[in-house]
Amino acid sequence: MPKIHELYREQTIATDIATAWDFIRSPQNLDKITPDDMDFEIIGDLPTEMYDGLLIEYRVGIPLIGKQTWLTELKHIRERHSFVDEQRVGPYKIWFHYHQITEVEGGVQFIDRVKYVMPFGPFGAIARAFYVKNELERVFDYREAAMIRHFG
Repeated sequence: MPKIHELYREQTIATDIATAWDFIRSPQNLDKITPDDMDFEIIGDLPTEMYDGLLIEYRVGIPLIGKQTWLTELKHIRERHSFVDEQRVGPYKIWFHYHQITEVEGGVQFIDRVKYVMPFGPFGAIARAFYVKNELERVFDYREAAMIRHFG
């Protein structure tokens, strides 16, 4: 049985739920919270607002491998509350990313819960230990800072 890994992040931003939802429901904003050095490129046109079943294709630069196509499906959208992006094609065997926003004292709490499984058995485990785990932490650190810049 492959190992399921989890990345969990939460942060509170001084904003209101409507403003927070307006930002996260727009697929174009993914580019605003992704580090420039990831060589991230959205392929095709995106709607101004996400909807259940929306497929988003993008390419991401991966060291030693090159550009990797990634196709995610947006689903389980609950207006002003949560949604999931789930990998259909990409670098992980499984990628399930749950996004949630909740009004709290002082603003809105953003929660990211990612469950993922590495491909390639023991080679994937080695890649995670030496690169993937730290890279995911770096990407989500960047996202936290980008959210503060955006809403600040």
